[in-house]
Amino acid sequence: MRVIVVGGGPAGMMAAITASEQGHTVTLIEKNEKLGKKLYITGKGRCNITNAGGKEAFFENIIHNPRFLFSAYSAYSSADVISLMHALGVPTKVERGDRVFPQSDKSSDVIRALAEKLRRCGVEVVLNAQVSDILVENGHVAGVLAGKPYTAGAVILSTGGMSYPSTGSTGDGYAFASKLGHTVIPPLPALVPLQTKERWPKDLSGLSLKNITLRAVYRGRTVYRELGEMLFTHFGASGPLVLSASSYLPDNLQGVTLLIDLKPGLTAKQLEKRLIRDIEAHNRQNMLHAFSALAPKSLLPILFEIAAIDASSPASVFTRKQRAALISVLKALPLTVEKTRPFDEAIITRRGVSTKEVDASTMESKLIKGLYFAGELLDVDAATGGFNLQIAWSTGRLAGRLGGFSFRG
Repeated sequence: MRVIVVGGGPAGMMAAITASEQGHTVTLIEKNEKLGKKLYITGKGRCNITNAGGKEAFFENIIHNPRFLFSAYSAYSSADVISLMHALGVPTKVERGDRVFPQSDKSSDVIRALAEKLRRCGVEVVLNAQVSDILVENGHVAGVLAGKPYTAGAVILSTGGMSYPSTGSTGDGYAFASKLGHTVIPPLPALVPLQTKERWPKDLSGLSLKNITLRAVYRGRTVYRELGEMLFTHFGASGPLVLSASSYLPDNLQGVTLLIDLKPGLTAKQLEKRLIRDIEAHNRQNMLHAFSALAPKSLLPILFEIAAIDASSPASVFTRKQRAALISVLKALPLTVEKTRPFDEAIITRRGVSTKEVDASTMESKLIKGLYFAGELLDVDAATGGFNLQIAWSTGRLAGRLGGFSFRG
């Protein structure tokens, strides 16, 4: 059978390799001038291939529709990805958080190895070709139009999402899916910096906070909480904790607040004792000097302002009420989320083709026979750490089976 794979990212390359291993004649169509353009920039160019934490870690880090991925992960696990890389001559290493990278720290090595595997499998790779239509006859895929018609018994859509549009991820697959009758949940940026209503972060642009706890609250409910690092920017907040938090937020951001615990290692009571000691040691100085070791110098005046304390007043007149106010700010410095930053600043896309209309055991459309989906196009996404690439490998592998058995290797 002739199989057309649309999109030459990780999911598409995996799908094409898998389909060819089963004896199908495979054509991979990519609109860019080269394969894996977005893969090239993942992990800051180092390519966080997968996560070695295994099945439990994988599903703990899937944010939307984890159950949909049970069959896909069973079809191709993180251990399978690592084995494939080694077989292709790409040795790997495991770093903090079980993140897996090529030993060379070069994403180009991963892309080159996959491209060579495609060549050995006999996959026809067509570059600089824009698919304009998916052809369907009597409820079954018949091929694609990409400058010229390509007939096929199956089409695998793996066009990616909308993050980093400069790499070609411009939402083409959503348009195809929608035209063919599929429900597309409006795509949103994910693993993305957040813009806040407060403008004071602009004054702290570039300031990094380490060993703090970030909590995201929506309508009184904590939806994310983690210890780590964040960064203030001219528009609001970024950094590892903020990027991760963004994927756990509701689609409608109205009512979302970020709360920063600047002293996660101290309880409120312990922090009060610390403040009293500081006052006793510096009671002849003003508030700003007395508490200079509490937080970064540029942040201190903002903390006092939010706590409604005159920073220039003597520490000796520091009241119990003021202590309570300052403790409250130190333990829960608030930022009101206004919106996410745009897609070109997002690492991935969340939402997309509804998983309710895709067979989880095959990745085949429930509406159009012979139409398969793989990768970021689907309404599944994960936290950082190699889990999103694992989704691409797993769904690409399962889609490439075309409902049948897939060889290993």
